[in-house]
Amino acid sequence: MKVISGTLKGRNIKGYNIDGTRPTMDRVKESLFGMIQDNIKESTVLDLFSGSGNLGIEAISNGANLCYFIDNNKEAIQTIKENTTNLNINSKSRIILSDWKKSLNDFANQNIKFDLIFVDPPYDYDVYEKILNKVSTLNLLNDNGLIILEHRNLKLPNTYLNLTLYKERNYGNKSVNIYRKEKQYN
Repeated sequence: MKVISGTLKGRNIKGYNIDGTRPTMDRVKESLFGMIQDNIKESTVLDLFSGSGNLGIEAISNGANLCYFIDNNKEAIQTIKENTTNLNINSKSRIILSDWKKSLNDFANQNIKFDLIFVDPPYDYDVYEKILNKVSTLNLLNDNGLIILEHRNLKLPNTYLNLTLYKERNYGNKSVNIYRKEKQYN
């Protein structure tokens, strides 16, 4: 696995053999980052179910200021630590061993908001709508922030609370849905 764009382009990322993970294919990653490239510079990113850290590392390579890597697998966390060290991006990385519910609640309690949230759980783990609900009700996205879901061709709603479907792409048996938090006016 390699970083496909940005300042770290061509650098290796470890992590194909972690139990329970399924790395994003390069063609899907390339298309995904093409769709969100205008939102990456100077962003704060959350890579939920981060596995090897593949998506968060790609975001940092493309100009994100900071990425929080969350996974509840100790082997994945160790791999992310090795990857961020090898790529010399520790100063832009926060690596946390936690489950998704606890981490989202912790971010809300600390008033941490994100510009980009990647959600790429194991496909048999049906949490997409629960995560959309939690991110929305806890107000974890900045205005115009994006939440990016990679899944196995689920039919997800076009709107979800204050989130609106921004882009959707299908890649064989995989799909990517990107929701945008609409700007709030007072």
